[in-house]
Amino acid sequence: MKYRNPIVRGYSPDPTICRVGEDYYLVNSSFEFFPGLPVYHSKNLANWELVSYALNRESQLDLYKCTASGGIFAPTLRLHDGTFFLCTTNVSSRGNFIIHTKDITGEWSDPVWVAQGGIDPSLLFDDDGTVYFCSAIFDGERTGIYLSEINPFTGEIKKEPVRITTGCGGRYAEGPHLYKIHGMYYLMMAEGGTEYGHTETIMRSSSPYGPYEVCPHNPILSKVDSMMEDIKCTGHADLMEDHNGNWWLVFLAVRPITDEHRRVLLHNLGRETFLAPVTWENGWPVVNGGREVMMEMDGPLPQEAFSSDWDFADDFSRQESPLEYNYLRNPHMEHYERDAEHGCLVLTGTDVTLSETDSPTIQMVRQREFCATTEVTVSPENVQKNGRLGLAAFYSNDYHYEIYYTEQDGSGRICLSRRIHDLEAVTAVHEIPEASEKAEIRLRIIADKESYRFYYRLGAGAPYVYLGCGDTAGLCTEITRTMTFTGVYFGMFAERATGAFREFEVTYKE
Repeated sequence: MKYRNPIVRGYSPDPTICRVGEDYYLVNSSFEFFPGLPVYHSKNLANWELVSYALNRESQLDLYKCTASGGIFAPTLRLHDGTFFLCTTNVSSRGNFIIHTKDITGEWSDPVWVAQGGIDPSLLFDDDGTVYFCSAIFDGERTGIYLSEINPFTGEIKKEPVRITTGCGGRYAEGPHLYKIHGMYYLMMAEGGTEYGHTETIMRSSSPYGPYEVCPHNPILSKVDSMMEDIKCTGHADLMEDHNGNWWLVFLAVRPITDEHRRVLLHNLGRETFLAPVTWENGWPVVNGGREVMMEMDGPLPQEAFSSDWDFADDFSRQESPLEYNYLRNPHMEHYERDAEHGCLVLTGTDVTLSETDSPTIQMVRQREFCATTEVTVSPENVQKNGRLGLAAFYSNDYHYEIYYTEQDGSGRICLSRRIHDLEAVTAVHEIPEASEKAEIRLRIIADKESYRFYYRLGAGAPYVYLGCGDTAGLCTEITRTMTFTGVYFGMFAERATGAFREFEVTYKE
């Protein structure tokens, strides 16, 4: 059956998957964004719906002033005896922890912390009742995979961690997943770093502690030597058998902004979730029959795939916010007033700006495709000195573009501002001469692989006015001055101002 990659589009890295009968659940990393650990559901493995978040309370998720791409790293999702377990790492807080629940779309427990260092923890529930916990730990020279035995409900370590491997020869052995398949223990890892040398390897043993035999056709997943430019950086995978007995690999990869006019190794959408079929030969997994992973794929899906619609629209007519919204770090929710009666979202900005490592007033959704049109109407209510109300293309506090309304000397203005590295500048300003024209300002961002273009109109019947643009390359992971792992969001924001936002929508074309 035909399906299209990526299966979860936009920033959705480090996928982990599990099956419950004929239902499938997938969770991704969330880093500095709140709520954390988005949970997706599918019946066919190709089309996924966001159904909940595992970390939705401050008691679970401390992101206070964490750095960009800090916070919550790679999770592992497992089901055992009717209980779901998620283990992950808060690199900005206390390290590795586990949460659990009986209802994957409901509330999860508060964390129990595991006194084993490293990142990318994983769980294996063995047949004899032993629960193994592994993580990737850097010892000062290289990364190794360490294994311990724990109580998953308390985090207590029952048998101290030991290093079981340093990988299959690539740098940065990480993202370990330990499985028991056909009576053997398989340890699958990402190696080569999460950039363009990213690959997936596997080894096996009759004991979880080794010694391990290396797969003769490693790496089992790679785009390192590929001449194709549409998919790169494949790795950090999880393996699963569906209810028909077919095997699958979910993994991250990136889609560079390369097109027919230019070749650049840059990506702005973030690391996305991809899917490939797996078969077994001589006791080893073979991904996609040994062929390269493609955008258009064929495999024995549990059900037929259908066209996914990633468009988003919110008219604020319902009191409950759509799940797609995210915030920066731990949000101050008293600054977000959803007024269903009047069909608007009232944002109250503080002195905290988008350029700070903090929690500005911004409510946003992921950019899911290169070609996107984002629009919102804003009605200013109270604008202080240097106050701003607007629409942003946001990557991190050091990389963002925004179109916004502000006031100076009693006069209204529409401005375009861009922040790249430590350089921040207003690059376009249009005066609004009449006070009546600021009652309803429609802001628009049109994005593609080359640029983000910014427009506004004053009143429903007025034409759009072009304000300026910024290169897509300025919001790409590869240019950041610190290592980052996320992707671009579109968001409504307020700084030192209060305003009502209406009719927020994001539409895509491939």
